[in-house]
Amino acid sequence: MSAGVGQSVVVTGAGRGIGRAITLELAHSGFDVIGTVRSDDDARALRAVVDRSGAAVRTAVLDVADPTSCVRAFTEIAGMTDGGPWAVVNNAGFAQPGAVEDVDDEQVRRQLETNLVAPARIARLVLPTMRARRSGRIVNVSSIAGRVSLPMLGWYCASKRGLESVTDALRMETAPFGVRVCLVEPGSYDTGIWETAAKLLPDERTSAYQEQYAAAEDVLRGSRDLPGPRPVAQAVRRALTARNPQPRYLVGNAARSTAVLDAVAPTAASDWAKQLATGLRQAPPRVSRALARLRGR
Repeated sequence: MSAGVGQSVVVTGAGRGIGRAITLELAHSGFDVIGTVRSDDDARALRAVVDRSGAAVRTAVLDVADPTSCVRAFTEIAGMTDGGPWAVVNNAGFAQPGAVEDVDDEQVRRQLETNLVAPARIARLVLPTMRARRSGRIVNVSSIAGRVSLPMLGWYCASKRGLESVTDALRMETAPFGVRVCLVEPGSYDTGIWETAAKLLPDERTSAYQEQYAAAEDVLRGSRDLPGPRPVAQAVRRALTARNPQPRYLVGNAARSTAVLDAVAPTAASDWAKQLATGLRQAPPRVSRALARLRGR
């Protein structure tokens, strides 16, 4: 079976943000989309949104961090798709902020379970049918944070970098069976993930990073000014429709420039810029005045 519209695609975390944008993009492109969400209420809300747009979507209830829920949901999906979906878009995830030493073991496990372990678990559930059909796609939604580590987001970056490594290995392992595996690496978009992350910041009162948390919270809550996530959805569509999809789709000018600068800039300079952006370091007065003049133009 070759790549093309009309085939079944599961999108995890479809209820909002990038997941909802991907669901709408694929549904309007003619795919048979099954969007997974965490509750029946979320499923009804998603179907209503897609219906109002003039398309249609089927839904399944799934908590990607729960192995039992994953088996139950993909057993149901197998019955909806003649044995299993043609493609899966692993989009569900969240960002755990905080200094590395302030994020406790339980929060670390939840971050890695959701962003790293769950996509591998889902691949394990769908690959047998894809291999039998000699056709299939797995698209893992990562982030520029999978390439470029940032202070105050160390565990989120670790989860995404781990996802990138697993995706690279999976791409090579599954290629002989006709299964294509791709990675989508967005920059920052207005998806709600950063506003949710702001609520997960550790207790600053007991932290050595009290001042930095205030700056980090401002950055996270400023995500309302970011562009919408449709470019990410369009990249996923290209990964699913291309006869020979790219291994990686870096989405957005900011992501591309950040990746290039981080690769070519001296580490000390890159560290300084990231510390400045996250409030860990203050710019010299002369630089601050110059930046203020530029903002005033």
